[in-house]
Amino acid sequence: MMKKRWVQGLAALSIVGLVAAGCSSQPKEQAPAPGASTPAPAAKGDPTKLVISTWGFSADFFKKELYEPFEKEHNVQIVVEAGNNAERLNKVKTGGSSVDLIYLSDYYAQQGIEANLFEKIDRSRIPNLKDIYDIAKAPLGEDYGPAYTVGQLGIAYNPKATGGKEIKSWSDLWSPELAKKLTIPNITSTTGPMILDAASRVAGNTAFNEDQALAKLKALNPGVVKYYSQTSEFVNMFSQGEIAAGPIMEMYVKDLKAAVPDTKFVSPSEGGYAIMNTVNVVKGSKNKQLAEDFINWHLSKEVQEKSAKAKIDSPVNTTLKLSTEEAAGITYGADTIAKLNKLDMKVVNANLKKWIDRFNREVTQ
Repeated sequence: MMKKRWVQGLAALSIVGLVAAGCSSQPKEQAPAPGASTPAPAAKGDPTKLVISTWGFSADFFKKELYEPFEKEHNVQIVVEAGNNAERLNKVKTGGSSVDLIYLSDYYAQQGIEANLFEKIDRSRIPNLKDIYDIAKAPLGEDYGPAYTVGQLGIAYNPKATGGKEIKSWSDLWSPELAKKLTIPNITSTTGPMILDAASRVAGNTAFNEDQALAKLKALNPGVVKYYSQTSEFVNMFSQGEIAAGPIMEMYVKDLKAAVPDTKFVSPSEGGYAIMNTVNVVKGSKNKQLAEDFINWHLSKEVQEKSAKAKIDSPVNTTLKLSTEEAAGITYGADTIAKLNKLDMKVVNANLKKWIDRFNREVTQ
């Protein structure tokens, strides 16, 4: 039995993510003035190419609100390489990319750190760090990039389909009313290890207990309709009435509400789980300072506020203020962030293969 504390409560605050590796010519821009969103305009001439690796969602929004203003201010041509976390990280690992800046979830970013793929950032060049939640400032260590957004994993459910059962806790997923109406993230997904930790908590542990967590999930298995790997699977099953509840990232609740207006989302009484997307400079980039300027721009109040109001990303910048309506559907506010649980990604990476093997043998068989 392994008993190890690998989850850190978030009493501090934070929120914001991209990856990078080698690019074009040395940037000509000047260093930013303290507190400035972006530094002074670059000297004119042929634009410097900055290659950014990211997911590719909301491409039109980011092109207009994030990339184009920075290009104009710095005489830069931004080139985007899009794809999922695993594909893009592997491309950098194998040297098949000229990325300068990479956006990754904290789980994949930790793998990049362990593979020595990132430059150590110069925090003095990113003055907007002072304005973001503490949890987002250095989620994987002071040498590496911040989180540009912090979301949460909680539980969504259709109250008309749960037999009157009101969900308030992770333990409610084990309720008889939800049997054969439940979906759970697959252990191989980004949020899979979070469910393993939640199961350990439901079993009564304050420190993570691997054996009891897996035993608890085995008891839940008969009531699970499907272990989903993609959020679209959850949305489809929910909208078609195949499931009534399940853990999901808060940012996708708007899609559930579009199909089922009565959808409720709850941050469980034991706390939701922090989902952080990070941004790092790829080792060997010839545009390191320019990449750091871009990180600073993404953390600015201007960009963070537009992204939050468009329901694209939950903000990490604490200087912006959102109305109740503007904050609906995103993870927002110091109180909310303070209650989130954060997994230790070093521990996750060290143990995930074993957890996957045991989950497949002991839970789903």
